[in-house]
This record gives sequence, structure tokens and C-alpha cells, in this order.
Amino acid sequence: MKEIIIQKNENEQRLDRFLQKYLERAPRNFIFKMIRKKNIKVNGKKATPEMIIYAGDRIQLFLSDETIEKFLGTREHIKSHLKLDIVYEDRNIILINKKVGILSHGAGNPNDDNIADGMINYLIEKGDYKPEDNRTFKPSICNRLDRNTSGLIIGAKSYDSLKKINEAIRNRYIRTFYKTIVKGRFKDEVRVEAYLIKDKSNNRVKISQQNKDGAKLIVTNVKPLKYSDGYTLLEIELITGRTHQIRSQLSTLGFPIIGDGKYGDKNVNKRFKDNYGLTSQWLHGYKIELQGLREDLEYLNGKIFETRPSEEYLKIEQDLFI
Repeated sequence: MKEIIIQKNENEQRLDRFLQKYLERAPRNFIFKMIRKKNIKVNGKKATPEMIIYAGDRIQLFLSDETIEKFLGTREHIKSHLKLDIVYEDRNIILINKKVGILSHGAGNPNDDNIADGMINYLIEKGDYKPEDNRTFKPSICNRLDRNTSGLIIGAKSYDSLKKINEAIRNRYIRTFYKTIVKGRFKDEVRVEAYLIKDKSNNRVKISQQNKDGAKLIVTNVKPLKYSDGYTLLEIELITGRTHQIRSQLSTLGFPIIGDGKYGDKNVNKRFKDNYGLTSQWLHGYKIELQGLREDLEYLNGKIFETRPSEEYLKIEQDLFI
């Protein structure tokens, strides 16, 4: 028999979800069967898969050492040497300015730098996170950006912070703003609604005004900031956050983002590549407004964080609009 004492970063989650992380190699039906047969108990009593466990609870696994060892798996930690551009940090969260070319999450290649692994390594070196004391939790990022989109990413240091930030994002309390440069004159501030359909075969999306099978509603606020010589600097607020939402929606409206090789204008892209070396979309997540955070994170409500784009992006913006 093995007994597990639930820690702070494992607090307030369903028993079955905890066990699926702890016994990561165990089939889901095996875990349910062991709970049903009372081979897994909580505080010495019969449990149910959906029951909520709390810090200090004791989970008893009436399983052989060999079975437990087989299903525990190995938690490999990927080392990262990525130097983070930290905009804000406290005991609960960390805000990072992601550069163009860096992934938000790892994609299976250990040689690819990504923000999630970089954050974990930073917190380990700082002493804020000890993997040996956290069997089912590791610090995580709460939002993600495309590889070639720069901007602010929120990281959660604890399980409780992760839950509360994700809840606020789901409820659309946390506001995210981007700046981008598009071809054409975008005259008026508008709220645009449409439907997005993924085309997985070529990693593209399509925009439709009709709600078709598999389509998801997208809502975007678009505000023109400056116009000059055939180009508009826009502020975009994402109400929904779908794959390629900003890029595809602006292109469908007739305002392709400069540098966007997937949804952009080839002639415009060539101009900015030749003149500035721009090889990806000029799109930067520059501002986040935190709202709707509960309990221990209430102190963050009302805080606004901003970050500048890269010097390369700023050079293009200044040449066009200043």
C-alpha cells in the first residue's frame, strides 16, 4: 500500500484527474476500476472518481509496488537556455514578452526554445519551483501566441493561480490587445463577428459569415490608430482567441497584415522583406488588462501591462507613421 498526502499545488481537483496525472501511464478505465473496487481510497474511506480532493487529504493506493512503479512513468524535464524578457513577476504569476521565432509551448523537438520550458527552468534556478516536491504540477503558461507573433504571455507559478487565471480567460474578463500594420485604409472602429473553420491539412483557417459544421464563432474589436501612404496601424482586441483569428479575419476583410506569408499580400510582403528584412507577420500582443481574478489573485484586478515590439518592428512603424 502506498499513501499520498495531497499538497498545496494539488488542492481542489477531481480525484480521477489527479490520479491520471500521478499514474500517468495507467489507462483511464483502470483508475476507475480501482476506485470502484475500493483499491483506491481517500482518507481511508470509499471514494468516487468525481470527488474533490484537498490539501492534506490522504489517498491510499492498495496496489502492488510493481503496479505503481509501472504506471508512474518518468517525468523528464527539458533543459532550456532561453533568456526570458520578464515584464512583471510576483509570487503567483509571471508575464513574459515573447519574441518572434520562439514557440509558446514545446512541439516535440528538444532543440526548439519555447516559453513554457524557459519559464520552468528560470523558476527552478530561482528556487521558486522544485520538481521533486510537485508530482502532478509544473508551472504553466495560460495563453499562447503563434511562433511568429510576439507579445505578452501570462505564466502561472501555482496550480491555484493557473485555475483562477484560466477561469478569468474563459469568462473573457482578461482583455488582450495587439498592434498590427495592414495594407489599406481602415477608417472606423468596429466589432467584427464571423465564423472560423480550421483546415488541418495545410494549417490554415477559413472565415465564413455562416455557421457551418465545425465552425467556431470569432469576435474581434478593430481600432485604427494611424494611417499613412496606404497602410494602417491597428489596435486589435481579441474577444475570442482562435487559431490565426486576427490574421485570417483581417485578410478576409481586405486588410492583410504586412509580412504575413499565409494570409497576406505577396507584393506587399516582398516590399517589406526587401526594405526591412521582414519575414513574418507584423503582429505584436502589446497589452493585457487583468480583471475577474478571485480570492488570492484579487490584488491583480485592474492592473495593465504593456510591452514594446522589437526594434525591427518599431523601425517599420516609425518609418511609416512618424
